[in-house]
Amino acid sequence: MNCEKFNKLHCSILPVSRLYPLSPFAGGIVSFMHRLIVPGKLDSLSQIAEYVLVAAAEAALDQKASYGLYLAVDEIAINIIIHGYEESGREGDLELRAEISDRNLTIMIEDTAVTYDPFERSLTDDSDKHPHEKKIRGFGVYLAMQNVDEFAYEWLENRNRNIFTVHRTSHS
Repeated sequence: MNCEKFNKLHCSILPVSRLYPLSPFAGGIVSFMHRLIVPGKLDSLSQIAEYVLVAAAEAALDQKASYGLYLAVDEIAINIIIHGYEESGREGDLELRAEISDRNLTIMIEDTAVTYDPFERSLTDDSDKHPHEKKIRGFGVYLAMQNVDEFAYEWLENRNRNIFTVHRTSHS
């Protein structure tokens, strides 16, 4: 794995048993990119995008899978920033971690914003309203979940944790 070409991001290869697990791995070696911590502000979205796309490239994801992962992470990050921090009057960070195994790329976002379980939100049904009056809420989260192979949410130690997993089709 060659991470030297990325100035801001560094990575290392460690045995699974020495990693903070994002998802359960049976064993072997995984690549773990150092975490990215950014302020919970919309200005941070470009750094988040770069981190996700670098991880996708390191995992040798194809263009479609890379873009889908980027869209999913971007949607959830925007929701955390707007609804979890800005609308609630809170300030905080988003912490991203990436883990690459021989089977998957897993991206995790943790934050201290208002508790928000995306699975508890459903699409609003405004089908009886005029298109200009509709408030489509929850559609972005739905689309985010459709763009990855697995999506999980946890509330752990007073932190939201969103976990995105994409299966690798080519092993490098």
